[in-house]
Amino acid sequence: MAEGRMFGRSMSEGSERPSLAETRTGVEGRPGKEARSVGEPSSRISTLQPERVTLVVDGTHFVVDPALFTAHPDTMLGRMFGPARQHNFTRPNAKGEYEIVEGINASIFHVILDYYRGGILQCPEGISVAELREACDYLCINFDYNTVRCRDLSALLHELSNDGARRQFEGYLEELVVPAMVSSAQEGERECHIVVLSDDDTVDWDHDNPPPMGEEYSQIIYSTKLYRFFKYIENRDVAKALLKERGLKNIRIGIEGYPTCKEKVKRRPGGRSEVIYNYVQRPFIHMSWEKEEGKSRHVDFQCVRSKSVPNLTAALGEGPTRPGATPTPQVDELDRLNGPSPQPTVVSVPSYEC
Repeated sequence: MAEGRMFGRSMSEGSERPSLAETRTGVEGRPGKEARSVGEPSSRISTLQPERVTLVVDGTHFVVDPALFTAHPDTMLGRMFGPARQHNFTRPNAKGEYEIVEGINASIFHVILDYYRGGILQCPEGISVAELREACDYLCINFDYNTVRCRDLSALLHELSNDGARRQFEGYLEELVVPAMVSSAQEGERECHIVVLSDDDTVDWDHDNPPPMGEEYSQIIYSTKLYRFFKYIENRDVAKALLKERGLKNIRIGIEGYPTCKEKVKRRPGGRSEVIYNYVQRPFIHMSWEKEEGKSRHVDFQCVRSKSVPNLTAALGEGPTRPGATPTPQVDELDRLNGPSPQPTVVSVPSYEC
């Protein structure tokens, strides 16, 4: 562990840590000291010193032993300094340094190095758990309670809940949601509205007087588990993000009232009856698989010309006046308000309706 404690130190100027030129690293990993016994020749020391590489993260230089990374071959850094480096896929810049992609700051990378040293991510105060999670996802580092230690349990459990919600909804999507979408698509629909009811809900509509809101076009899923899943707005956000990744569009997930059964019947004058339904608040999913909801990509520009005067200039009183034609009087708005005025001649202006 002493070896990793030195290799992950920042070498940026102005920091309290030793600079790159001031740090001398031996096989024991102790900065400023060489790992040699008394009387050992200096020529043997050079052969025992481990390889060192310089990583540039957010403008900060880290001198590390690549063996730290190759000990975890399933991570991105393990692959970069393992087979990819051996086959010349990982190349340094002109200064011989390896630049890590932008988006990971130096403080986050300090925590990342903890994982390579001891297999645990020690997230200190002031470090965003969400940013640490994004860095772990990019670097292919497992992010769970076995690898993360954090004082802010709320933020940690939030990220773990998002992981669990994503895995759950992936199962619900394939088992429940996709079959309902396929059913709508086979009927020629371009979108799908799904209402999630609990297993105990019953739907009993009056066939002669169905609900007036168009619920008969909705797909129904009976699943108490999915109903409870959508009670949390965070789970709805996770589900929406997953549906976007699967290529769906115009996604809306929320809670709405859904009519379940007839409550009473009111008689209106004239013998017309009105059915009052009992509504319950249930989750819904609405999505489309076309580019534009409710619009066809084929545009028909067929126009029908209205019956009107063919000459627009003549209708507006401009240009030469035909013999016998009476010019249209100009009526001011104040004249109309203050008193009676002569009725103007109505002239239809040609227009086109598309």
